Amino acid sequence: MQVKDAIFNRRAVKHFDADHKITAAEEKELLETTIQSPTSFNIQHWRFVILRDSDLRAKIREEHGNDQAQMTDASLLVLFTADMKAWQKEPSRYFANAPKDVAEMLVNWMGPFHEGREWLQRDEAQRSIGIAMQTMMLAAQGLGYQSCPMIGFDIEEVAKLINLPDDHVMGPMVAIGKGTQDAWPKPGQLPLDEVVVENGF
Repeated sequence: MQVKDAIFNRRAVKHFDADHKITAAEEKELLETTIQSPTSFNIQHWRFVILRDSDLRAKIREEHGNDQAQMTDASLLVLFTADMKAWQKEPSRYFANAPKDVAEMLVNWMGPFHEGREWLQRDEAQRSIGIAMQTMMLAAQGLGYQSCPMIGFDIEEVAKLINLPDDHVMGPMVAIGKGTQDAWPKPGQLPLDEVVVENGF
């Protein structure tokens, strides 16, 4: 599938074939494609929580997820989180294959860039999550699957269920599988002249 086709055809699908199984090879391909997503300083701070346990998925759906069927019926349910302190954790490993002078420069810059700027650490984590989510959804589209990004769940309660570390941030979930119903017609995009500004407002 052409990239443009994947972008235009991707929709938030709500109804999935609960009996369909994504193969281990397909899941691996999805994840390997997703981690090609860019991150600031190549920090790769996303952490993908595969919600595989059917009881856990049912609990999230029934108690914390507004009874959204895709939480239990999709073949794959991925909760996107990120480690906000990844910049402190052996940062040289993010540049293992870079030229030595480049690696040293970026590692030395990484600390002062993040230090004491908790708002930036959180913003960077959420930005990276968003890019990775789109990468995964487009990769799924290319494999012939449908997807649905979701933030309609109780973030605090789900964080407890997965034992989210204190230095991690929660993002949305993405459900992936075989859609059983077409999405609604696209509700409409704003015209470019409403969203594109040249050189400033």
